[in-house]
Amino acid sequence: MAQQQLQREWRFHSNSAPHRDAQKPITTVAVVGLGYVGLPLAILAASRGYKVIGFDIDAVKAAQLDAREAAFLSDEEAAAFKKAKGLTITSHEGDLAGADAYIICVPTPVHDNRLPDLSPLESACKTVGRHLEEGALVVVESTVNPAVCEEVALPALEKTSGLARAEFFFAHCPERINPGDPRWSVRTIPRVVGGIDAESAERAANLYRALLDAEIVTLRTLKEAEAVKMVENAFRDVNIAFVNELAMAFDKAGIDIVNVIRAASTKPFGFLPFYPGVGVGGHCIPVDPYYLIRYGRKNGFEHRFLVTARRINSGMPFFTIRVLADALRQKRKALKRSKIALLGLSYKPGVGDLRESPAIVIRDALQKRGVVVRSFDPHALYESTARSVEEALKGADAAIAATDHAQFRDLSPRDFAKHGVGILIDGRNCLDKEAFEKSEVLYRGIGR
Repeated sequence: MAQQQLQREWRFHSNSAPHRDAQKPITTVAVVGLGYVGLPLAILAASRGYKVIGFDIDAVKAAQLDAREAAFLSDEEAAAFKKAKGLTITSHEGDLAGADAYIICVPTPVHDNRLPDLSPLESACKTVGRHLEEGALVVVESTVNPAVCEEVALPALEKTSGLARAEFFFAHCPERINPGDPRWSVRTIPRVVGGIDAESAERAANLYRALLDAEIVTLRTLKEAEAVKMVENAFRDVNIAFVNELAMAFDKAGIDIVNVIRAASTKPFGFLPFYPGVGVGGHCIPVDPYYLIRYGRKNGFEHRFLVTARRINSGMPFFTIRVLADALRQKRKALKRSKIALLGLSYKPGVGDLRESPAIVIRDALQKRGVVVRSFDPHALYESTARSVEEALKGADAAIAATDHAQFRDLSPRDFAKHGVGILIDGRNCLDKEAFEKSEVLYRGIGR
């Protein structure tokens, strides 16, 4: 480290220009952070012929991955993982030395007070910086609000490496993933890139063009690239909040929100369908708007629209509980000490990801109110208290379909009635409403 600092000072005093060879081929790629974002990217890079170093600070996790065990991968990714001979998994940071490119994919969560927690990103940048060599490329994929790359990531890299930012390439390429989607994978989703300078942006863009079978769009600045992910997820959060608010209003008016949205979708322009539900989950939509809200406040602006959307969507699990309580009253039952089958724990269908899942909020809130909850999720059995749908339903007063898993969509009124379940709260509006209305099982959806 001291030697790097002396070399840096010598270059400045001797008026020698920093040496960065934009034409030097990238042969070794280090991916820092091996979660839902980093591991699929590392697997893809290895399949493209790169020598890949997959690094994670969690030694237990790294050992599991080194044995090619990763439950969150798709079948295609899992098969490629087993064949990825050019991919080395490690928790020893010394193995990062000598890489031509570093891609940082660590999480950027929010604290309990909803302020962004940038410590994982800063720590990862310091780790990379300790092994960063002149002319290497660093790409941050972690989701950040505008200015974080320049105010947090770059200073951490400079301080620990002893290099000036003009001596290495630096870019931001916000991650885009859609877990469980067979069509849009890390390989096929278009990406955007912004760099600290034009050469950095182009070098990063060329790397991603070699990795992906998708369009790569180069932006003028880092801040523009940082803002893209914020806008994408705030857009979805606002529109989901809009239909959730409509659902709550239409619930009182006896209007089926799903029928209305389907009819509105026949307009070939000017309308995009979003659907209501028990809430918004995952690491992006419930989190990223807070980054924009904080950034606005830091610059003297209040995002009232985003704050309202967050309040509406965060309240949907509790609206679902109110719908449940109302349905129980219709059956002359109380919420307290009732037995509820909770079908689904993950935030979206086809995956076991529980991050920010509204189903977990529902479960915890019901238990605090003295409700006995039996949960089942075929993709999150480790968190479920029942081993099957039948076990969850047996003897329950009501059921909540909280996740739109394929296993739940074909459930019929008979499947509930034979276990004595007289109420279904369809939290994702994914079951056959008409079939239930013809049965003795009381059906309530979200806004229908």
